[in-house]
Amino acid sequence: MADPRFFKVAGPFKLGQLAEIAEAELSAGSDPELTIDDVAPLDVAGPGQIGFLDNRRYLSAFKESRAGAAIVNPRFQSQAPEGMALLLTKTPYRAYAQVAGAFYPRVQGVEGVHPTAVIDDSSVIGAGTRVAPYAVIGADAEIGKNCEIGAHVVIEAGVIVGDGSRIGPGATLNHCLIGKNCQIHAGARIGNRGFGFSMESADYVDVPQLGRVVIEDDVEIGANVTIDRGAGPDTLIRTGTKIDNLVQIGHNVQVGRGCVLVAQSGVAGSTRLDDRVALAAQAGVAGHLTLGKGAQVAAKSGVMRDVPPGVTVGGLPAIPLKDYFRLVAQWQRQLKGQGRGNE
Repeated sequence: MADPRFFKVAGPFKLGQLAEIAEAELSAGSDPELTIDDVAPLDVAGPGQIGFLDNRRYLSAFKESRAGAAIVNPRFQSQAPEGMALLLTKTPYRAYAQVAGAFYPRVQGVEGVHPTAVIDDSSVIGAGTRVAPYAVIGADAEIGKNCEIGAHVVIEAGVIVGDGSRIGPGATLNHCLIGKNCQIHAGARIGNRGFGFSMESADYVDVPQLGRVVIEDDVEIGANVTIDRGAGPDTLIRTGTKIDNLVQIGHNVQVGRGCVLVAQSGVAGSTRLDDRVALAAQAGVAGHLTLGKGAQVAAKSGVMRDVPPGVTVGGLPAIPLKDYFRLVAQWQRQLKGQGRGNE
């Protein structure tokens, strides 16, 4: 059960209500009037709680669970404990997200502008927007309706934040346009100057970074992410992309729709990620490359050339993942052979 000091539960719900929320089907014999008080992991859930099974490695916990109900794929329903009600769906993790969101809806901050916030008279603050203590909003900035601006956020001159977006504590925004319903978590740095300078002499000369960062709607940006503004062209993050904590995105990068960038990954300047590209943790992508639609990069890999659409790569330098695994197997055989030779 979630700690009530931090999370306020909105239940209870009837099982039939949860089935509608989850877009799931009740199993035969399940009582739609059964009261469910909360969500909980299968191994600790009790009779008034609902859990979920999305990975077969947790099948033993499912079989032994005391949960009153569970969200599962239909192929596992025969292994449910006797008396457990089931919500059946082929996408149990998505269904759980919908159910958990019903029990724990988004919490709104304190309405209005805190008196310690520093807001330029020329800025525009939309109706229903909440501004927390010590936030700073610069000249000609535009903040949409029903936004949340966290404590100590700095929004510099001219920045636009779309309706319904949330900016976490301590984030800084400059030279950027933020779309609707975005989540920018604590400590993110968006719009800083790109890393561009001339190295043609002993004295480096900074190249003016004259572009912006443009973030479209429904984008999530994790804590302490840094996204540099463009040198001339804009840095672009398109609709629905999810960026984990501690990711670095260089100037002029274009990130397509629905991409996923996992923690500590980095993309160097002027690289393009087409729609639904995924970078696993600590993956690095060199500059001026293109990763095609649906390409994936394994964790700790270094991409040094273009990746065709739909191809998964790994290693350093990154190559098609199957080829990389063949190389690893070959290295292991060689090492074993050397070991026997030294005996």
